[in-house]
Order: sequence, then C-alpha cells, then structure tokens
Amino acid sequence: MRRLVREHSLAAGQLIQPIFVVHGTGVEREIGSMPGVFHLSVDDKLDRESDRVRAVGLGGVILFGIPAAKDEVGSENYADDGIVQRALRRLRERSPDLLLFTDVCCCEYTSHGHCGVLAGETVDNDATLDVLGRVAVSHARAGADIVAPSGMMDG
Repeated sequence: MRRLVREHSLAAGQLIQPIFVVHGTGVEREIGSMPGVFHLSVDDKLDRESDRVRAVGLGGVILFGIPAAKDEVGSENYADDGIVQRALRRLRERSPDLLLFTDVCCCEYTSHGHCGVLAGETVDNDATLDVLGRVAVSHARAGADIVAPSGMMDG
C-alpha cells in the first residue's frame, strides 16, 4: 500500500489495472468502448493478465464483476460464489503479493441498473447501505486488500 501513495512522482508501481471478470471458460472478449481492455473469465485468461500486471510492475488490480444473472438487490455481488469472489480467491492463491482492489457498487448487479435497492421508484438508502456493507465484507473475506466504494449513496 505504501508504494502506491508515497512521494510526488508517478511510477508504474503506483498504478492499478482494471480487470473485468465474467462467467464462462476461455473468455477474452474486447470491450468495444475501451479498446485494449477485455472481459476475462476466471481461468487461464485471468492468470495471464495478472502475470502481465506483475511483470510490468503495476501496483495491483481492481476487479469489476459482470454477473451471470441480475436481480433487484444485486445478490451475486455479495454471494460467496460470485464472480468477483471467485476471481479474488484465484488471484490470492496464485499471486499472494498482488494488491487486490474491488469495486463496491450495485449498478452492474441489479436488474434495474441503479446503484441501490429500490423501494417503489426511489432508492432506499438504508437498505442499499446494508447491501454495500455485505458486498465489502464478502470481498474482504474472499481476499480483497482494499474495497473501493463507488456506489453513489449517502453514508
């Protein structure tokens, strides 16, 4: 962690690589809006990317999950067998020294695409904070070093 925030100069070791993980096997699909960035399955595709990150000396990775199924509260986001949790465990086992960040937000996981849990047509802030807390704890238990709360919620 210290190497990411020390001094006033910028070096590769202070940067983190976003990785978008998906369900499936052998998936390496370029993201159209981000040339050179790929959806990767949690297998040798993810392994190769983490090896590349380490080889060029980046400071770590931040994982963004693409769920297999979405629901009203984004339950795959905090499931023990969720896509991010699976990726964390694999990366932690293969590269114990790699700094692992995760995105803590619900919008990719919910069927409605909002960052939070809906109550009718409004976002239920308290219910959302409960879900975001469950996500953060789930990611930490699976091996995240740092959780990055990007959900647009109060509190």
